[in-house]
Amino acid sequence: MKTDGFDRLDRSLVHALQLDGRAPFSRIAEVLGVSDQTVARRYGRLRGAGMIRVMGLTDPVALGETEWIVRVQCTPDAAVAVAEALARRPDTSWVSLMSGGTEIGVVCRSASSRDSDALLLQKLPRTPSVVGVTAHCMVHEFFGGPLGLVNKSGALTEEQAAQLRHPASAAADARAADPPGRTAPVTLTDADRRLLGVLAEDGRAALGDLAAATGWSQTTVRRRLSELRADGVLYYDVDYDARHFGLGVMVSLWLSVAPSELAATGAALAQHPEVAFACATTGPHNLFASVLCPDVRALYTYLTTRIGALPAVRNMETAPLIRRLKGPGPHGYGRVGSGPITSALSPARLR
Repeated sequence: MKTDGFDRLDRSLVHALQLDGRAPFSRIAEVLGVSDQTVARRYGRLRGAGMIRVMGLTDPVALGETEWIVRVQCTPDAAVAVAEALARRPDTSWVSLMSGGTEIGVVCRSASSRDSDALLLQKLPRTPSVVGVTAHCMVHEFFGGPLGLVNKSGALTEEQAAQLRHPASAAADARAADPPGRTAPVTLTDADRRLLGVLAEDGRAALGDLAAATGWSQTTVRRRLSELRADGVLYYDVDYDARHFGLGVMVSLWLSVAPSELAATGAALAQHPEVAFACATTGPHNLFASVLCPDVRALYTYLTTRIGALPAVRNMETAPLIRRLKGPGPHGYGRVGSGPITSALSPARLR
């Protein structure tokens, strides 16, 4: 069955790349039972049309960084301009217009508390068109990062997924189920950052391009890629339009859960097929999830059955996504252009 030009093989390819973003086309082809040329041609078509994008991203926990879910309330005439300005920032991802178009949802990432203060306490509130900001620190991730929603889609059989899963993916599963104790953050060199900068744009960038960016030999690049993945710093994600998988409605879900039940409820939420991301946060709503459903009726069923069956949930707030301006990573798919910020904002305020 095709969905907007996306067929079963396309969906299987997306699933395969989520399991291992740099898997050779020959290995993917063998598991999918098609030729190498077919996989390469499909990937080239999908990537060239902007339908999928493989990105090499970094885990903030491994780097000692902090992530915030920020809700920005704006005047109705300025929401798009504010969202576009936020999307241009390298420290943001998942920038979306929510609810009635006057709220922006954004994930911000900071290397230190000073960086967090600069964005959350100084810059956003001083923008005249911003009338309110609430920030929730992510304190534990139950599902997300390399564990993409496509892994719940059934596009690949369990046997196929096992053949394609990179060892680092299995390690990510283990860390999500049983997070390790506090360890020293991994320190990146300037060459590491150049390497990761290229991968953020194209997770399948050729070794020659990565070598040129870092000044290393291809052998050194290959070894460093393995080290960064083994350390949990580097993972690969695939950005795509969820409508190709029949998912047309996305909402942000805020839940209040009894503290003693937070871990168990978050773990249960992570198993729901509808949940693309779930984390514990600070604030009155201490559990957040991104939920995708085929339509509004399916969303209602999900809220009244799966969510309704979670005994520790005391109250709930939903915020539907209207438009996404930026996806995962510092240069997320669907990002806006890099031209001057609209006159509705002061450029100095949001840089």
